Amino acid sequence: MPSRRLSCVALLVALSAPALAADTPSYGVQLEGFDYAWPVKYFTFTSQNQSLEMAYLDVQPAKANGRTVVLMHGKNFCAGTWETTIRDLTAAGYRVVAPDQIGFCKSTKPRQYQYTFQQLADNTHALLQHLGIDKVTVIGHSTGGMLATRYALLWPQQVQQLVMVNPIGLEDWKTRGVPYQTVDKWYQRELKTSADGIRQYEKNTYYVGEWKPEYERWVTMLAGLNNGPGKQLVAWNSALLYDMIYTQPVIYEFGELQMPVLLMIGTRDNTAIGKDLAPPEIRQQLGNYAQLGKEAARRIPRATLVEFDDLGHAPQMQDPARFHQALLKGLESAS
Repeated sequence: MPSRRLSCVALLVALSAPALAADTPSYGVQLEGFDYAWPVKYFTFTSQNQSLEMAYLDVQPAKANGRTVVLMHGKNFCAGTWETTIRDLTAAGYRVVAPDQIGFCKSTKPRQYQYTFQQLADNTHALLQHLGIDKVTVIGHSTGGMLATRYALLWPQQVQQLVMVNPIGLEDWKTRGVPYQTVDKWYQRELKTSADGIRQYEKNTYYVGEWKPEYERWVTMLAGLNNGPGKQLVAWNSALLYDMIYTQPVIYEFGELQMPVLLMIGTRDNTAIGKDLAPPEIRQQLGNYAQLGKEAARRIPRATLVEFDDLGHAPQMQDPARFHQALLKGLESAS
């Protein structure tokens, strides 16, 4: 496994991030020091003229049903945050592959990279080829929903079923009036990341104003990554990723999805990239998932919509039992 080269990371960017709270841990640039529930494996490959590491989980069921699920995490999530989902899926017989995409979590944070959903999808496809996996069910949450959609559009014959869990990108923020931010401006915003800021945002958006002790682990994960020796490089990659999310909508291609699509929506979600930058009259109209989920289902030819009227952006974490019961039922329908 290539060296993490942590001692060199601080030299890559001159600006330094504000210190996080004194009790915030410090994790490595590839989230060294924070453990997932299963051993992490690494896929080393070449992309854009550089050697990269993609971290991933590959969890086998005790009694296989013959299907493989690929989990695609969101912008503020990692492969490890799928923990409860992985346990329930493997208990039901599914093999689960959960990568950390390049730029995220335990994977490489390149100094320079042209981030596109096509590129991330191709990286994931290369991983699955490496593992000898052909047919898959793809489940994407949040930003992972945009990536999962792109993957399904690129390899429709490989994807048996597409599941989107509160995907972002159900509206085009640019055309809705959210002003463009340069990568440099996103970078300055990301340098200010703090545990308190993460916690408050997640409480209001992911969990509908509620907070449980089990959520704190994932705040620690993100805060520690942004508090480590590679914090400038983490912030830079995050800025590049926000630019990708804002500038590369997938909503206009929903009608081209050929496979069965399960759309799972916590209707209390209000996520919209750059919403705080928009004028107040526009801001109030963005991220209305009670409406966006229904509109997306009408755009997708073979969509099944499942709504959770009391849940927010992360229903799989807010009410795992109810969410996974609905997920497993939806997966069985496509068997």
